[in-house]
Amino acid sequence: MQSEDLVPTSKRHRPPVVAVTGAASGLGRAFLAHVASSADFRRVVAIDEQRGDVSDVTWRVIDVRDPLLANRLSDIDVLVHLSADYALDAAPGERRAYNLRAAQTVLTASAAARVRRVVLVTSAMVYGAAADNPVPLPEDSAVAAEPDTGVVGDYLEIEALVRRSLRSHPGLEVTVMRPAAVVGQGIDTVVTRHFEAPRLLTVKGCEPRWQFCHIDDLVTALELAALGTVTGIVAVGSDGWLEQDQVEEISGLRRFELPAGLTFGTAQRLHRLGITPAPATDLHYVVYPWVADCGSLREAGWKPAWTNEAALEQLLELREGKHAVVGRRLSGKEATITAAGATVAVIGTAAIVRRARRKRRL
Repeated sequence: MQSEDLVPTSKRHRPPVVAVTGAASGLGRAFLAHVASSADFRRVVAIDEQRGDVSDVTWRVIDVRDPLLANRLSDIDVLVHLSADYALDAAPGERRAYNLRAAQTVLTASAAARVRRVVLVTSAMVYGAAADNPVPLPEDSAVAAEPDTGVVGDYLEIEALVRRSLRSHPGLEVTVMRPAAVVGQGIDTVVTRHFEAPRLLTVKGCEPRWQFCHIDDLVTALELAALGTVTGIVAVGSDGWLEQDQVEEISGLRRFELPAGLTFGTAQRLHRLGITPAPATDLHYVVYPWVADCGSLREAGWKPAWTNEAALEQLLELREGKHAVVGRRLSGKEATITAAGATVAVIGTAAIVRRARRKRRL
């Protein structure tokens, strides 16, 4: 008789205890609300600096960067780390310091507390956006994004932390979820702001392809990762992709096309002036393809509830009343001025530059 035959079935298949960081708001709250009453988890623990509004869970109030976090994880089987700051307008140094310290503390504390599995979220952006990318990119494609001061640089550094952690703590299983362009209530990224512009920027000689990941689908994919149904590197997104012509038809927005050198050179100058929040490399993700094949989830039987078309339509609904150019939020008046001129409309406008210079002289 095998020794495991002596173990009661109820213990062998006992549902895990899952903890969620960043549980009071954003993606963390969405995931917490989804799993709070799930029979697949024995207990759900919510971790944040403040208590949230989701009931039927155990709240533990602590900063995820606190080294004492390990003391709060002694009864946890799986930790889903969703406490992060990816605000476009945040100070880059402060944002990165928070994200890296949080990820490092979570990984170290989980290993110390003998947590079996950690799930983190980065982005399919780490594959890089390039004119010659295959469509779709295989899930195991090389990480080819350019390190920068933007959120993509944060994702790259977090994934580097994961690789080091796996070497230092071989008993810890880590799953990294890489969603396509996330869409949903409260989501504010370079991609969502692209659709707040009066025109859609394109680069001569290249057609972008568009793949979205609705936050609802990211939540259900995270649940499978928490249960260990999918492991390792896992891409998440709607099936297939949209061509630029389809995006223009759905959105009613027209494109305007510029040479790559002019586009990225001007965008980088505007970023150095502090006029636009994201580095020029972030523009790659709205003009070049970075569609990912979600092979692991597909093989696990997961299907997205949202199509790319439906996700784009919701993104367009949520943008109502918002105006942005090259990621910079504008007033309605500024947006009208910006839309008036061809090249200027794409890259940020001389009007914005003049106004910024006037403010500096005052």
